[in-house]
Amino acid sequence: MIESVPVPGGRLEVETDGAGPPVVLLHAGVADRRMWDGVVPALAASHRVIRPDLRGFGGSPPPAAPYRNAEDLLRVLDAAGLERVALVGASNGGRVALEFAATHGARLSSLTLLNAPLLGWDWSDAMETYGDAEEEALERGDIAAAVELNLDMWVRGPARPWDDDLRAHAETLRESMRIALVNQRLSDEFEESAKPDLADDLGAVRTPTLVAVGEADVPDFARIAERLADGLPDARLRRVDGVGHLPAVEQPGLTADLLLSFLGEFTN
Repeated sequence: MIESVPVPGGRLEVETDGAGPPVVLLHAGVADRRMWDGVVPALAASHRVIRPDLRGFGGSPPPAAPYRNAEDLLRVLDAAGLERVALVGASNGGRVALEFAATHGARLSSLTLLNAPLLGWDWSDAMETYGDAEEEALERGDIAAAVELNLDMWVRGPARPWDDDLRAHAETLRESMRIALVNQRLSDEFEESAKPDLADDLGAVRTPTLVAVGEADVPDFARIAERLADGLPDARLRRVDGVGHLPAVEQPGLTADLLLSFLGEFTN
């Protein structure tokens, strides 16, 4: 089922599958809710799975005024009549999930962060170089070049060669990535953080948390995962072999098993 959920100054497209304890999946900043397509069938066999497209991604229009993703997510939960949910965030969706946990923790039974960034992180030279190259491509209006740059960074990763599987994964993301990049300026310009000082106040997040990171991801994310696991009061760290920045795309079965194992601790 796909619904349109009103948010201040806009709307979010939200897809729901299955029945049972609710779990919300937040997509990465280079994808949309479709990145979870391979994971949903296994989760929906025992859970109600809710997948919003954040503003400027997938079927949700870009913002035209200041907004906060955490407050948008609160409206999604209220519209669905959900008092408490398990929340899963991938990459930038993990940042949003963490901010939601810091500001609305009573609405969560558990939190899962997959290769999540941390606001204010001192990024490596490799990440800064990538960011500069993306900005240059977007400034000259070369969306195609920006897409290729992002596919190389977030699908192939810093150390792996391209192979047939990785190229197939890249193609599944190409259109959602193009939409995200077209809307990126507006999304970035108008977004306000719900918890800008969170990196210095991780102890405020009391939700039981699984912090997972792919071993083939950009090294910054392994260091961030360690920082999160050390700083969050009730967190455990899981390093996942054989995957990069988007495990739900590369290894949906493995990702579903990882999530179901953790979610089972709070729903059985």
